Parts: sequence; structure tokens; C-alpha cells
Amino acid sequence: MDNNDWSERKMNQQEENTPRYKEPRGVKKGWIFALVILVLGIIVLGQSVVITEEDEYTLIREFGKVDRIVTEPGLSFKTPFVETSETLPKKILVMDLPASDVITMDKKTMVADSYVLWQISDPLKFVQTLNSQLSNAEARISTIVYNAMKNVISSMSQNEVISGREGKLSEAIMENIGDTMDGYGIVLLSVETKRLDLPSDNKQAVYERMISERNNIAASYTAEGESEAKKIRTATDNEITVNISAAEAEAEKLIAEGEAEYMRILAEAYADEDRADFYTFVRALDAAKNALTGDNKTLILSSDSPLVQIFNNVE
Repeated sequence: MDNNDWSERKMNQQEENTPRYKEPRGVKKGWIFALVILVLGIIVLGQSVVITEEDEYTLIREFGKVDRIVTEPGLSFKTPFVETSETLPKKILVMDLPASDVITMDKKTMVADSYVLWQISDPLKFVQTLNSQLSNAEARISTIVYNAMKNVISSMSQNEVISGREGKLSEAIMENIGDTMDGYGIVLLSVETKRLDLPSDNKQAVYERMISERNNIAASYTAEGESEAKKIRTATDNEITVNISAAEAEAEKLIAEGEAEYMRILAEAYADEDRADFYTFVRALDAAKNALTGDNKTLILSSDSPLVQIFNNVE
């Protein structure tokens, strides 16, 4: 045996002869018990704390029955293993309604594609009537909104429906729904129409019919306009004729009055011999002047001409 083997053997004997420290059994059990208590405490605390977000309601149920509702965000507590919690959305929800056919008052079929903005206003009523299921709420909303839309559109013509897409149709649908959803703890904020169109299978025929109707309406308006224009032209022509007749009558009256005044003046002129001679002389001068035309200013008269007699009588 060499020296290394002897030294290793001696060290092993010393280790075997050295007394070892053993932990008391009671201390070990205490650590285990404390660990179990800590785990149970964490579990109980996790079952007791309820965290409510800002956009949700928290329902605390005791053996399945709703005991209380937490509406404010933050921490709250419940009895562990006895009470349970569940959440409902408090925010505004958007529901896309399936496209459906509706019939207008004038028997025109249209396709309505809409969506609804809604919110849970009373979570307790919502749980009692719809069993906390959003799918149940959406099914009920879909039915009520479709019936309201059908009732409103069936009381309107197609033109009224098309022109009311900017807001009037939504207002009419909301008015028709009224407070129907209050009993379910739901408030409908708005019903908006994404698309309101004609069915694809008869869209072209409807367009052609609409064009024909618009052409007929245009022709009717044109005929009415032409008839009204003809009436106006006839009335204007009659008025012009009456005015011309009145003007001609007035002119004839003035001419007659002028001629009468002219004859009166002549009569006065011829009533006085001196005036008559002067007037006759002036007329003779006018006649002689009118006879002198062209470059030749010589007036040749016979001895028996009235002008010669007039000029000869002038003293």
C-alpha cells in the first residue's frame, strides 16, 4: 500500500467517526406548515380581490345569484369560494346588422345595410333578461331594429327613403324604436345606414324605369311651361293690341282735334278781310317758293294765274 492510499483511507475513517448535525423534526414540519399557509393565503387573496376596469361592470354573484354590481373602476373584495365575479362591457358597442330587403310605400324593394351603436345602461336588467349573454342582446337588437326599419321604410316612398339617408331615416327609426330596449337594460344610441341600394337582380330595370319616369316628369313640366308661355304670349299680344288700339284712337282724336283747331284758325283768319288777304298772300309766297326749284330761279306765270292775281292785288 502506498502512502496516498493510506492517507485517503485515514481521512475516510475520520469522516465516519465525526458526529453529524441533524435538524429537529419539529422545525422541519414548521417550515412546511408555514409554506402551506403562505400558499393558501395567496390563493385566498387571489380569490378575494376583484379588479374592475374603467370600461366594464363587475357582477358579484353569491351561489349564482347577483349580489351586487361594481360600477366604479378600482379594487374591490368578495368572499372567496362563496362569491364569484364576472364582467360586462360598459363601453359603447358596435353591432353590424346583416343586409336585409325592405319594401317602400310605393312597392319598391331596397337592400338596407346598417349598423347600431348601443350600450348596457342597467347591468342588473341585462343579466335578468338576457342572462349576461351579448349574443342574446345582439339577436334582440337585430330583430327590433329590423322591424322598426321595415315599418319606417314601408311608410315612405323610394324617393323619400333615398333623400332621407343623411339623417332623417335614422331619426325616424330611432323614434319608432322608442324605449323598447329599456326593459333589457340596453340603450340604443344610433342606427346608421351604411348602404341603401336596389337589389342587384332588378337594379338595371329599376334604373330604366326611374329614367323613364323622370323623362315623363320632364316632358310634363316642359308641356306645362310651354302652355304657360303660350298663355303669357297671348295675354301680352292682347295687351299690346289693346294698347295700340287705344293709342291709335287717341291719335285719331288728337288729329281730329288738331284739324278742328286748324279749321277754326282758318275760319278766324278768313272772317277778317285784312287777315284773309294776308293769309292768301303768305300762301301764295309759299306756293311760289315751292315752285322755284333747281338752278333756274325764274318763275313764269300766265296772266290768269291765281298767284299773279294775288301779287297784282297787293298795293
